[in-house]
Amino acid sequence: MNTPISSPEVIVTAVGPDHRGLADPIIHALTEAGANIAEIQMYDRDEASQFAMLVRVHLDDSAVQPLRAEMKAIGRRTNLSIRTWVPRWGKRARIAICCTIRPEPVEAILAATADGTLPAEPAVVISNRPKCEGLARDAGVPFEMIGDMKGNPDNDRFMRFIDEYEVDYVVLARYMRLVPPDMCWSFAGGRIINLHHGLLPGFPGIRPYHAAFASNMLTFGATSHFIVPELDAGNQIIYQSTFSVAPG
Repeated sequence: MNTPISSPEVIVTAVGPDHRGLADPIIHALTEAGANIAEIQMYDRDEASQFAMLVRVHLDDSAVQPLRAEMKAIGRRTNLSIRTWVPRWGKRARIAICCTIRPEPVEAILAATADGTLPAEPAVVISNRPKCEGLARDAGVPFEMIGDMKGNPDNDRFMRFIDEYEVDYVVLARYMRLVPPDMCWSFAGGRIINLHHGLLPGFPGIRPYHAAFASNMLTFGATSHFIVPELDAGNQIIYQSTFSVAPG
């Protein structure tokens, strides 16, 4: 019997080397668990021979842990990285604050979580540079470095920390490195949010204010949006804030 759609939402993602028959065992396990399937997305990156899948279902609470165990077993058999995530509706979400050098976005998020403006718990600060380590430590939040001497990130280490700290949402707070497609898919379903210091889709990239000024714009702003593999695609905008300047 299918689970009623009022039951908790569960999101399953699977990423790994592409070959035949990868989706079948996942769908079979979900239907056997009594899940009501609300959404399925599949993506093949032919040039990289990579398979990616997202399934959004409604599932009875008692079936979640057995499903997690079954998905891990399927992952071992198929060489897929499979994650089973349950959003914490009605509870404070655990967030990873990801940064590079600029401390202001990190400070703003930590302040907002401390005063209750943002109903979330900062689980960890992750960075490819050590600049914000003191800021995290002062707030009592663990700090994890994922960058080498040149700031190049270790993305496997990045994803491992997200899992280890049981993070619900990854917030890119002026994190100045591209998030690779396999990571986008591993935490798909609205789990990666970018804070972009410009108005999208018009002004992507690392210097959006410069580009807006060069285009003689009088309105500037910032955008929060869900992450997709394309840089600052901005086609899944959550919120935008603007301000205007006088001509000249």
